[in-house]
Amino acid sequence: MEAIQSFDLFVLNTIQNTLRCGFLDYFTLFINYLTTSGIIWVAAGVIMLFFKKTRAVGIILLAALALGFLTGDVLLKHLVNRPRPFTVNTDIVLLIKQPSGASFPSTHSVLAAAATTVLLSKKRVFGFIALGLTVCIAFMRLYLYVHYPTDVLCGLLIGALCGVSALLISKALKLENSLSKR
Repeated sequence: MEAIQSFDLFVLNTIQNTLRCGFLDYFTLFINYLTTSGIIWVAAGVIMLFFKKTRAVGIILLAALALGFLTGDVLLKHLVNRPRPFTVNTDIVLLIKQPSGASFPSTHSVLAAAATTVLLSKKRVFGFIALGLTVCIAFMRLYLYVHYPTDVLCGLLIGALCGVSALLISKALKLENSLSKR
């Protein structure tokens, strides 16, 4: 565990020492604002509910987000209870208000990967846009020094699994077939 912690801090400190600049400060703050509480993903899912052609995808997307939130934020954060990196390296000046809660896994990453997995499977154009945003989110959580790289990587993996789970559940329930008949 100590080797992982050392690697994580090395990566975070390398980002801080080599990439920190005004442009990335503003860019990451914008991405953080845009993705707070997964609101962009929830909004996308809700908007899709209003159109017959995308209604099933909206339901699957919202189910994937719910699975991701329950798995990552409700269950794993409390089980693992990993302290955030800025509490370990107190020399870092945060650009945002200190987030509460544990560090592992990154909920931003979980929700982004869950949404991206569903969208790549069902609506490729939206999926590629979501993928670009997901990459930005993953970098942003590291740049802002609020998550370790392993928090983000595991968050992406957990989110992708939640997305796949929601897709498999919808297939088992024949959700798309039943909605297209209405």
